[in-house]
Amino acid sequence: MPATKLRKIDTSILDTQADKRRRARDLYWQGWRITYIAEHIGEPRTTVHGWKDAEKWDEAQPIQRVEGAIESRMVQLLAKDQKTGGDFKEIDLLGRQIERLARVRNYEKTGKEKELNPKIENRNAAPKKTPDRNHFDEDQVEQLQSAFRDSNFEYQKVWFRNGEQRTRMILKSRQIGATWYFAREALIDAITTGRNQIFLSASKSQAHIFKQYIKQFAGDAVGVELSGDPIVLSNGAHIYFLGTNARTAQGYHGNFYFDEFFWTQKFTELNTVASGMAMHKMWRKTYFSTPSSVQHEAHALWSGDKFNKRKAKGDRVKFDLTHDRLSGGGFTGEDRVWRNIVNIIDAERGGCDLFDIEELRMEYSPEEFENLLMCGFVDDSQSVFPLAAMQKCMVDTWEVWDDVKPFAMRPYGFMPVWVGYDPSRTGDSAGLVVLAPPVGPNGKFKVLERHQFKGMDFEAQAEAIRKITQRYNVANIGIDTTGIGLAVYELVKKFFPAVKAIHYSIEVKQQLIYKALSVVGKGRLEFDASWVDLAHSFMALKKVLTPSGNAVTYNAGRSDEIGHADLAWATMHALSFEPLEGNTGQVKSIMEIYG
Repeated sequence: MPATKLRKIDTSILDTQADKRRRARDLYWQGWRITYIAEHIGEPRTTVHGWKDAEKWDEAQPIQRVEGAIESRMVQLLAKDQKTGGDFKEIDLLGRQIERLARVRNYEKTGKEKELNPKIENRNAAPKKTPDRNHFDEDQVEQLQSAFRDSNFEYQKVWFRNGEQRTRMILKSRQIGATWYFAREALIDAITTGRNQIFLSASKSQAHIFKQYIKQFAGDAVGVELSGDPIVLSNGAHIYFLGTNARTAQGYHGNFYFDEFFWTQKFTELNTVASGMAMHKMWRKTYFSTPSSVQHEAHALWSGDKFNKRKAKGDRVKFDLTHDRLSGGGFTGEDRVWRNIVNIIDAERGGCDLFDIEELRMEYSPEEFENLLMCGFVDDSQSVFPLAAMQKCMVDTWEVWDDVKPFAMRPYGFMPVWVGYDPSRTGDSAGLVVLAPPVGPNGKFKVLERHQFKGMDFEAQAEAIRKITQRYNVANIGIDTTGIGLAVYELVKKFFPAVKAIHYSIEVKQQLIYKALSVVGKGRLEFDASWVDLAHSFMALKKVLTPSGNAVTYNAGRSDEIGHADLAWATMHALSFEPLEGNTGQVKSIMEIYG
């Protein structure tokens, strides 16, 4: 045994003594006498008296006594295991009082009034510099990059890893987040490198979807509100949003993103201008689109035919454009273009769980499924409305139409419109089109809105039409009354008695097609160039024989039940209000109507 032994200290006793001493001091400052304090805390009077003399309780200033009381109450509240809402409020209040007392202490030292009221110094200080517009600090840049990386699917990560390729060309399925991704990628690049970014789309309305995604990303991720058109970041990078008007696409330089390039008119002419914007080796070019027709001008760029035309016959290269070659990590061909295919199956394998693929197979015909979702090109040589015909209808509505205000409560004012509706059948979608009839002798039909509805019963479909009548001055409504369409028709008739029932037959279908062919062929139909779904709906229509083989009809697939090109039929329902010979259905101008 050692000669000496360390004595274990009972800290609980020390804690109790400290608490009693603090409690005794607080009671003394509240005016209690020493005798009553000693009796209250269970200590000898001499002990309490010794504490008073040692800590000089009588010499304490008023501010010290207040500080002591706040300290005691704060410690008491913080020690509680289960705190109430009132406890938290009191803790916050006491904390603010401690801050005030600290300012009083500083005032006693300096005698400056600013110690009691910091706002005085702020008022007298020089005006603060206005924060830079569209600025991201280092922490925000790091947060933005982290949010960007964490939100990407695997195929989008592949696009990012190949972001420094001089030219990227991506063939993609619909609705897999390409526009959303490239908007974010471009913002990150503009912030971190200072390079300009240029978005080139089929129309300005489509280009501004990029702008919406960019602003939303900056606001949601780091709270920065971007403004301007173009958006000019504090580091000098410009972000432009352009339609496919070659005249407006000149004079810019930077990385450019060409959206839905397989659907643009005069692609070769426009691409010459666009390529010039990224001629310097520091810039990057990105093309991405759903496929259209093998007859489209852009197909020669994708297939490598344009590259081979510049080569001698013996030096030409055969490009491997198979899905196996270009899916996954993509492939850089001999023309130094990195190509990648991402169909809907690839997207699902890459983590995109937004689709029910089997349901989509039911909704679309095999041909539509292959084109829209599996990245297969269409041979539209058998189409009633080939791509070349539909491209003449596709215009930049923000540039061409000056009488339509898409964001207004009444986009077309009180001018009359015609509505066409093709109701949904089992497993497919319903189509609704709002059509402005021609105004004046040289006027054109304008598709103001188009909508597709999936999984809605006939009551919900009728309600969708009713809402259209509240936004527009609807003069005519045409509804296919085959199948569920009859139920929709009966409900619409209650609030729009003049609704027209269109009951399909071989003859009715032929009349609808002939009328549409006349309107499209004469260049009398216009819709926004970004609406590739409407163009594809027309392209899907083909001339087929009836099951008996005795007559010709028109379908989008192998049967009426699969893939019935709802938007095209809805448009034709609206067009049917003008006689087949045309022009007599024109309406007067707004000046003629109202004098």
